[in-house]
Amino acid sequence: MNQKNSLGLNKCFLDLDDPFKLFEKWFVEAQKKEINDPNALALGTSTKSGIPSVRMVLLKGFDENGFVFYTNLNSQKGNEIKENPNATMCFHWKSLLRQIRINGRLKQVDDKIADNYYKTRAYESRIGAWASKQSSILKSREELLNNLENFKKKYNDIKNVPRPDHWSGWNLKPSSIEFWLDGDNRIHERLKYTLNEKNIWIKTLLSP
Repeated sequence: MNQKNSLGLNKCFLDLDDPFKLFEKWFVEAQKKEINDPNALALGTSTKSGIPSVRMVLLKGFDENGFVFYTNLNSQKGNEIKENPNATMCFHWKSLLRQIRINGRLKQVDDKIADNYYKTRAYESRIGAWASKQSSILKSREELLNNLENFKKKYNDIKNVPRPDHWSGWNLKPSSIEFWLDGDNRIHERLKYTLNEKNIWIKTLLSP
């Protein structure tokens, strides 16, 4: 394996003290290589009592402050986050044989940020945010389709569909970020960044 990193890792790990810069590098490569939804991630949350759940969501933005996705605030994940803001994300890019795990705490994004993103969504997606009571029990599929038609009538101006109060974004501010590369014979390569009490990222190698 081509080892050019100062820690003896594959050159794709680079030599960066900032994990966000390494994430950006890997994410750009994933956008070029991954066939479907390179921004897809597994989001793990849990109730206040520690009962876990996981589902796929889409990353809609990231910077040095964290990683953002959007959802119905009254969905199962929304209610769990309100009870327990500790959460985890996992990206897996099969085409690159890479994985990134992120642990941290979630905080709701500002209304202005949510409004600006909501306006970029397709008309049908904005209507869907109104029509779907995410995670609630449906009597029938027809119930949902009727809701969609009713909200299309209510908001028939494609350019003017307000964002529902129950729909917004969450930002995961990380406390640790781990980068993983598949290795021969399961001798994988793992690099973990952990934020210390002085807000400095500390790099450590992990055994596969």
